[in-house]
Amino acid sequence: MAPAVILTLIFKYVPMYGVVIAFKDYSYSKGILGSEWVGFEYFMKFLNAPNFEPIFWNTLKLSAYGLILSFPIPIILALMLNQLRKVGIKKNIQLILYAPNFISVVVIVGMLFVFLSPTGPVNKIIALTTGHPITFMSDPEYFRSIYILSGIWQAAGWSSIIFVAALAGVDPELHNAANIDGANLLQRIWHIDLPTLKPVMAILFILSAGGIMAIGFEKAFLMQTALNLPTSEIIATYVYKVGLKAGDYSYSAAIGLFNSVINIILLVLVNFVVKKLNEGDGLY
Repeated sequence: MAPAVILTLIFKYVPMYGVVIAFKDYSYSKGILGSEWVGFEYFMKFLNAPNFEPIFWNTLKLSAYGLILSFPIPIILALMLNQLRKVGIKKNIQLILYAPNFISVVVIVGMLFVFLSPTGPVNKIIALTTGHPITFMSDPEYFRSIYILSGIWQAAGWSSIIFVAALAGVDPELHNAANIDGANLLQRIWHIDLPTLKPVMAILFILSAGGIMAIGFEKAFLMQTALNLPTSEIIATYVYKVGLKAGDYSYSAAIGLFNSVINIILLVLVNFVVKKLNEGDGLY
């Protein structure tokens, strides 16, 4: 375990020292230790900022809606794949489902701009029926739906792997016995497959909920336009703009740390609720 522990300490724990700049007025010339200590000044600056509420709620809504809508899909896919008995067909379907996961985020967003542009194939169909194309990528109302649905298409197949693996451990004799007793397909899934997936579902849901504020920066930033900012501006993109672009490192570090604290609180709360509902089984 020594190599893994050493690498974790070097790349995960040692860099945490840099978080101290969130409590200092960081200066290049003075360095981290020499910079003036300002306490919670930057945290209060963010909390009192006029754009705090929209940015915070954009982040929370985008991640929460994504979790609620995307979490059941891999489970459903795994249950459907588990019913396929022909190995060749099952492998081909799995290959098709897993393929989108290996497409770059940049390519995915590029595809979205092409297909959903005012002159793209989707709008051509809409124009034939309504006569009015929709500016999907510029309209704030469509940003969340496009972000979440494209994410489900890209990741659902790959995310189903762990559930497929869990279902592989189900004893076939259980299904044979259920068949003899007259259980139909839905009854077998409800009483045999889902109880097998229950522990895995609980752990993955807790981990997903614990990272509910940690939305991927790349896709949100690439999908951003000047017109959809009211819904596309999230904490990750805001940190990039005030940190790397504006050079306000202390302020951006404070925002990032605030985001991490919210994630930890959500992780503890969700774990507590799941343990209560899952007979004491949780992440810890």
